[in-house]
Amino acid sequence: MRMRKKKNFDARWSRVAPLLADDPAALRGQWRSLCPGTARLHVELGCGKGQFLSGWAEAHPDTLCIGLERVPEALLMAMEKARARELSNIRFIRGDAGFLDTYFAPGEANRIFVHFCDPWPSQKRAARRLTHRDFLLKYKRALAPDGAFAFKTDNAPLFSFSLKELEAVDADILFSTEDWHRDPAFPGSDLMTEYESRFSEQGIPICRLEAKWTK
Repeated sequence: MRMRKKKNFDARWSRVAPLLADDPAALRGQWRSLCPGTARLHVELGCGKGQFLSGWAEAHPDTLCIGLERVPEALLMAMEKARARELSNIRFIRGDAGFLDTYFAPGEANRIFVHFCDPWPSQKRAARRLTHRDFLLKYKRALAPDGAFAFKTDNAPLFSFSLKELEAVDADILFSTEDWHRDPAFPGSDLMTEYESRFSEQGIPICRLEAKWTK
C-alpha cells in the first residue's frame, strides 16, 4: 500500500535533513566518524517509521544506529521521532538493502536488524525477500566476526523459509521462536516496531530469530 505524501513534507524534511546521510557510499568504512566515541554500529533495514530504532538508539547511547528506508514518507516520520528525542547517535539512509555493500565496508556493522519485511509470497519473487540467501550473504560480509543478524516477522511461512536460507549460507542460529512474546524461554520484552505493537495487541504470534556466522 502506497503511503500518502505528508502535509508540509518539504518543510518538515528540511528540518530533519541533518540526520540523513546524503551520500552513504562516501561514509563506507567511516560511519563512526559521525559520532565519535561510539563503540558499535547497528543497522536496521527497512526501519519504517522509526519506533524501534529510536528506542534502540536511546537505550544504547554508545552505539551508532543507522536506519535504512526507501519510502520517503516513512523515513520522514522516523527522522522526526529521532529529532524529537534529541538523539545524537542515529542517522538515516534513503536507500535499498540491495546496495548494502555500497553503504558499509566488510565487517563494519556489529548488528543488523530486519523486522516485518515484505514476505513476497509468490515463489517467483522469493529472491526479493530480505532473508533470501543473496541478501544474507550481504549481511554476512557487512557484519564483524562477532556480529549478529536479528529477524522478526508475523509470517510463519517466511520464518520457515528464512531458517532454511540461513542454514544454506552456513549461519549459526543462536535462537529461534515462533511466539516471541509468549514463549517461556524468552522474556519477549524488547523494543517493538509499529507493526509488532499492532500485531501483538491482536494476539498474532511474532516469530523471532538471531543468527551469526563463525566461518
